[in-house]
Formats: sequence, structure tokens, C-alpha cells
Amino acid sequence: MSGAVSGEIRVGIRGTGSALPPKVLRNADFEKMIDTTDEWITTRTGIKERRIVGDGETTATLATEAARRALDAAGMQPSDLDAIVVATVTPDNQFPSTACKVQAALGATRAGAFDISAACSGFLYGLNIGRSLIVARSARNVLVIGAETLSRIVDYTDRAACILFGDGAGAAILSHEFERGEVLPHRIYADGGGYEIMWLQAGGSAQRITPEAMAAGQHYLRIRGREVYKFAVSRFVELVQEQRAAHPGDALGLVIPHQVNLRIIESAREKLDIPMEQIFCNIEKYGNTSAASIGIALDEAVRTGAIDAARGKLVIFCAFGAGLTWASGALRW
Repeated sequence: MSGAVSGEIRVGIRGTGSALPPKVLRNADFEKMIDTTDEWITTRTGIKERRIVGDGETTATLATEAARRALDAAGMQPSDLDAIVVATVTPDNQFPSTACKVQAALGATRAGAFDISAACSGFLYGLNIGRSLIVARSARNVLVIGAETLSRIVDYTDRAACILFGDGAGAAILSHEFERGEVLPHRIYADGGGYEIMWLQAGGSAQRITPEAMAAGQHYLRIRGREVYKFAVSRFVELVQEQRAAHPGDALGLVIPHQVNLRIIESAREKLDIPMEQIFCNIEKYGNTSAASIGIALDEAVRTGAIDAARGKLVIFCAFGAGLTWASGALRW
């Protein structure tokens, strides 16, 4: 296994896991709810279906299931974990953190636990934090989870938003001991000037959820789609170029982007002149799962063997979301 070299701490992926609710919401179901068709949704988003939580399922339950699968894949016990980082914009409660619920459910009594809120960039923000904790020798094993139950905050009368989002969780265990998947330095960014492009207006200290706020639909996620499209395409291209420039000696194996919208992904891919077989996509099955997106895709790529073609090559991550936030990262697989 790899570890410290000349005093430098290296960090890798020890195991991955994901969890999706069993309930499937297909495009045909939306035809009964709003003015739309399967063809309209597929053409504009590439999404055919998404998973939706049911009674008794929460962000914490999905995160815990994904975490258990990552621990199994890593051959580790909860007691091996030093920290748990959960990226989410749909926590079980405003406080305490969802990460504390996961810690208790796992029985990871040695681990510190906290949430981060960076929307769709959350998983990459989490990888950056987890890697930094290990490099700083503050931790040896860090569990990073992206988990969302966006169906709880989606307005199912808002055609522009409701067709996009699904629920799920993806997890990765970072460790100073690993066999493959070295985590290279990540970059994180934000521009608060775009705060209201994607947001949930009511429910925080600035505006309580009142009957008046609910009547105005301010307790639901709102998104300005045209602005998001332009922002996402430009950032996608910049982030991939950034990681390729940072690692000029590495051949590109695979790009695992935030699963935002197939049209956005294809537009960016064309600008980058990367063949589609080097872009990992599962948006057709799960929709946009925000902070869970890259974690779910990474676990699926590992478990299906899709990532094996990248052995010895660079695997690039890129994400962009509310905040506005964006982030890039890479593995040397």
C-alpha cells in the first residue's frame, strides 16, 4: 500500500459506496402531474428517471447506507474513522449536523463529524477538506459523503425545476493507506454574487417559514435555468482544462462531472474535444442529485469497472452549483 514518501503524506481512495431510494419517478409520471412529455424532458435534460425517498427515508439514512458500503469496500470498521464530512443542502435538521446522525448510526465513536453546504460542488469540497485533514496529520481515515433528498424541497408544479432532481448518496473513504486512486490536490471556488440564481429563500435566519412564505412558494428550491446553463458550461470547460494543465504528464483516462444536465455535459465535451466514452454519465437514471452526484458516479464507475480503462491515467472531477460554487479535482487511478 502507498503512504508517506520522504515525509510527504499521500492520500488515496480506500473504498466507495452509494445508496439510492427504491422508488423511481419516471418521465411518464410527470406527464400526469404537469404539462410535459417524456420527449420534452429527455431532449432538454437527458434524464429518463430519478430516485425519490419515501416514508422513513432521509438524507441521513441514505448517507449511512452509502457509508456502510464504502466501509465494506475498504475492509474497514467504523472505529477506524477519524472524521466524517457530509456535504448536503437538504440536512435532516437545521442542526445538529446530519454527519452526527451518520456517526451515531455507524457507531463511529472515534470520529469527529460535521456538515458542509456547497450545493452541487459539495462532494468535491468534502474531498478537499478530507485530503487536507490527512495531509496535515489531523486524521488518517476520513469518510466523505454527498447526500441529498431534493424531493423534499422541490415544487412539483414548477416544470423548470421538478424534472431535474433526484435523491441519493455517494461516499468515499480517504486514507493515508491505499492501493490505487491517489487523490491529487483539489481546487474550490465561489462567487456569492450569484447567490439567488439557485436558492431556497425561506427557512433560515433571514426569513422564517411562515404561512405567507409558504403561500408564495418560498420554501421550495428555485432555479434560473438559463443563467445556470451558461455558468455550468463555462465552468466545466475551465475546470477540466485546469486539472489537465496541473498534471501535464498524465494521460486523460476519464472525466466524472457533476451530473447536471446532459445538454450541458455534451456542450462542454464538444468545446474540450473529448470523446464521449471518456465522460462518465449516469444522469439518465438518477437525474441531478446535487452534492451526491459525483460520489454516486464514482462508486458506479468503480463497481461496474468503467473506471478500469483509466488505470494509470488521470480521472478528473468537476462540479458547479448554488452559491455560486465550483470545484475541480483529480485522481491518479
